[in-house]
Amino acid sequence: MIGVKNGGYYRYLFYQCFCIVLTVLLSACGKRHAADGYFHYNEQAGLATLDPAFAKNQAIIWATHQLYNTLVETNDQLELVPSLARRWEQSPDGLQFTFWLRTDVFFHDHPAFKDGKGRRMTATDVVYSFRRLMDPATASPGAWVFRHIVDPQNGFAALNDSVFSIRLKKPFQPLLGVLTNQYCSVLPKEAVASTDLPFRNHPCGTGPFRMKAWEEGQVLLLERNPAYFEIDNRGHRLPYLEGVKVSFLDSKAAEFLAFRQKKLHFLNDIDPSFKDEVITRQGVLRKQWQGIFVLQKQLYLNVEYLGIMLDTTQPAVRHSPLRFKAVRQAINYGIDRKKMILYLRNSIGTAAVNGFVPPGLPGFDSASIKGYSYDPPKARNLLESAGYHQRHPVPVIKLLTIPAYADLGSYIARQLADIGIRIQVEVVPKSLLLTQTANGDALFFRASWIADYPDPENFLSVFYGNNPAPPNYTRYRNKAYDLLYEKAIREPDVQKRINDYRLMDQMLIADAPIVPLWYDQVLRLVQPEVSGFKTNALNLLDLRRVQIRKQ
Repeated sequence: MIGVKNGGYYRYLFYQCFCIVLTVLLSACGKRHAADGYFHYNEQAGLATLDPAFAKNQAIIWATHQLYNTLVETNDQLELVPSLARRWEQSPDGLQFTFWLRTDVFFHDHPAFKDGKGRRMTATDVVYSFRRLMDPATASPGAWVFRHIVDPQNGFAALNDSVFSIRLKKPFQPLLGVLTNQYCSVLPKEAVASTDLPFRNHPCGTGPFRMKAWEEGQVLLLERNPAYFEIDNRGHRLPYLEGVKVSFLDSKAAEFLAFRQKKLHFLNDIDPSFKDEVITRQGVLRKQWQGIFVLQKQLYLNVEYLGIMLDTTQPAVRHSPLRFKAVRQAINYGIDRKKMILYLRNSIGTAAVNGFVPPGLPGFDSASIKGYSYDPPKARNLLESAGYHQRHPVPVIKLLTIPAYADLGSYIARQLADIGIRIQVEVVPKSLLLTQTANGDALFFRASWIADYPDPENFLSVFYGNNPAPPNYTRYRNKAYDLLYEKAIREPDVQKRINDYRLMDQMLIADAPIVPLWYDQVLRLVQPEVSGFKTNALNLLDLRRVQIRKQ
């Protein structure tokens, strides 16, 4: 017992010394500026984990993207390109994908490995990672990516150390896009299974950066992975940066001040409280900021919309005016989206006057998919056709939104009042709105859909009748739509599949279970000394080719 107590005491002393060293290290890093070789950014939302199986929000996706790789990834043009897989083939029946893996990829050094040295990644690691993702015991929010298309026990196979295969239950052509998702990162069993070092804060991947230190809520430090496998076209090993430093300032004002003081290399989006100070109504930098920092804008695969509950088994829906398609269409015609973008968004984004699939994806076609333009007379005529007029007005409709979009709710209420629809805006916490939409308690609600992977199917699957909520929060069911969806995901011919997607999108817009508002844009403010920092339509944070010029 004495030995145990002494051992505990020495472990305690070691822990105290470690904390002191870490505090000094982090404090020193906090005093550094943009010239320290580290890329600095802030994560206002905080960071819950570094396990990619739980990469359900942007904060985790950005951090884990630095630590891990997937078999396939997207380039700046959203084209599918190799990553851990050198190449792949699909069988003629569409049921099997075979991947030939790189043989020069090594996991980061980690205590779970022999002598602490990272070992080579093999096909067995891919099998483990994907089975773990689907395992109910993992409780990953990303289990859906394979749930209905792969058998977890028989669907994944390591044919040898460098060849991996996926056997599908049924053809699913968007699979390669799915595999770009951060959930599909490859990781080693030894590190995940370690009982001494929890994987959520002791991550181990194959990515361009590796774990250095994490004081939760204060700072995260990642350092350059010297064994990273990618090499640029001049023969230089990536990444160029020494590392990445993430701070966790929880105030947008503090974040903006830190950026002004050059303690951060970029800002993602601009807080509404000082948006007008930085950019004009036309979405360009005001003169006083030009030359001080750079504004980057890029199409973003995010659609902001209003959802309408259509499940007529719910008593509230059976008595709601929203059960009438003419009323839903009237709402769509009654909102001036272009004016909304100009005055509420400072021209960040474009008015959603086409379908649900946003610009930047193959299925988007402004010429063939006709949405709703601002047309108050047509809106009033539609209300008349549904039996609503001055003597029989539309009953008050409650619109649920979150605090960040309270101004949007007020704008919509004023617009729809002009055509005879009275809207009561109710602002609720985001967590409550998510619960209400999932449970079917929200009849009219503000929502958004951000692409999980770059395929129109990811947007159109939101309204597939056999999908629960999430993602089908509107409970939209249309037999013709569902049949077309099932046909499209089996179709190997890309152009035929895109044509099916367009037909589905037009069908959805005609039925109006949603009110598309705008197609979003990525907006970033970047320090001028940063180069190689590119935006993309998935708003990924890719730092492999970023460089920082010394000032």
